[in-house]
Amino acid sequence: MDTVESVEAKPHLILLHGWAMHGGIFAPLLPHLQRHFKVRCIDLPGHGSQQHSVVPLEFSPFWKSLLPTLEQPVYVLGWSLGGLFALHGALAFPEYVKGLILLNASPSFVARNDWPQGMPTTVFRQFAADLAQDYDGTLHRFFMLEAQGSEHLRADLRRLQATAFEFGRPDPRVLTQGLHLLESSDLRGQLPQLQVPSLWLAGRRDRLVNPAAMQAAAEMAGGDFQCDEHGGHAPFLTHPEAATDAIRMFAEGAHA
Repeated sequence: MDTVESVEAKPHLILLHGWAMHGGIFAPLLPHLQRHFKVRCIDLPGHGSQQHSVVPLEFSPFWKSLLPTLEQPVYVLGWSLGGLFALHGALAFPEYVKGLILLNASPSFVARNDWPQGMPTTVFRQFAADLAQDYDGTLHRFFMLEAQGSEHLRADLRRLQATAFEFGRPDPRVLTQGLHLLESSDLRGQLPQLQVPSLWLAGRRDRLVNPAAMQAAAEMAGGDFQCDEHGGHAPFLTHPEAATDAIRMFAEGAHA
């Protein structure tokens, strides 16, 4: 039987980035993933190379623009905000998705009455208000939270900031749209209808997405949950080999 290492049978994997970033943030992960997958990093509308895209930063328009470009059914990895886009695609278009990997991502980013695992709404809204008042300082604090858990925090912080600004300063309007999606989206109710295999990769040191939220979501979806005891919010920076191993083993199981 072919495995995901077979050159002729390398499965396709698309990567969806998080808030304020673009696909370039996955650069440390690519050399590891490309041994096993044909990898494609996708910039969400309004981000990176898609800063001037006419496609709105919304789930359905994004996927309807992406589907015609797919050569075959793909594995989809979504990190943070990208996880919501990945999950929507797997729910809405299961015939195009072979497997779903949620990397430090939750179906409901903020807390609800029945979802204490989310970020408190007051904290989230204060962050949005801070962004409007102090763009640079708020982004810097956000990058600090993302880099937590790294043994090379300063270097990873510099990488996060350099990547975010590679295409110029992220558009505040697009950042606000992304925050609205994070606050308003709640896909928990659809998880029992998920038709594709799923892997939920969390980090115990993640300061933005509670591992308990990911574990609860994995149970709702009938998926696999794994938690890196030393990982933070950006494990592809801190532990790319471990992240790749988990993704590869998941894809091999789904393929089998």
